[in-house]
Amino acid sequence: MAEEPTGKQPGYVGFWMRVVAAIIDSLILIVIIAPLMIVIVGWEALAAGAGGGIAGFLIQYVFPAIAVIVFWRYRGATPGKMLISAKIVDAVTLAPPSTGKLIGRYFAYIVSTIPLGLGFLWIAFDSRKQAWHDKLAGTVVIYE
Repeated sequence: MAEEPTGKQPGYVGFWMRVVAAIIDSLILIVIIAPLMIVIVGWEALAAGAGGGIAGFLIQYVFPAIAVIVFWRYRGATPGKMLISAKIVDAVTLAPPSTGKLIGRYFAYIVSTIPLGLGFLWIAFDSRKQAWHDKLAGTVVIYE
């Protein structure tokens, strides 16, 4: 395993603080996405389970993916992580991760989610507080 570039360990962000950040991010996305879906699909159709077709897919999946990756790339964190003074960094260098690593990290959420969310729960037991998607992408979440 690679060593940290300095002798000092960074402050890794733990499970519960990451849950707080995720809740904040989710609320922000809901405030943006829900009205768009109501306008495009209609309240009745949404209540009946309509997904909104291509427009719904773009609004519910593509827009959030792009927004999250752009925030990670240019701010080092989503708004929720920024509010708790956390940022995503390369696990070896502690520098900002490459765009490729960030894209990989986003899609690796699937790996953390599928087995009953165990990949996220792993944060609570890992010495560097890494979820499975962090391990796959080679990132850690630290306090600024």
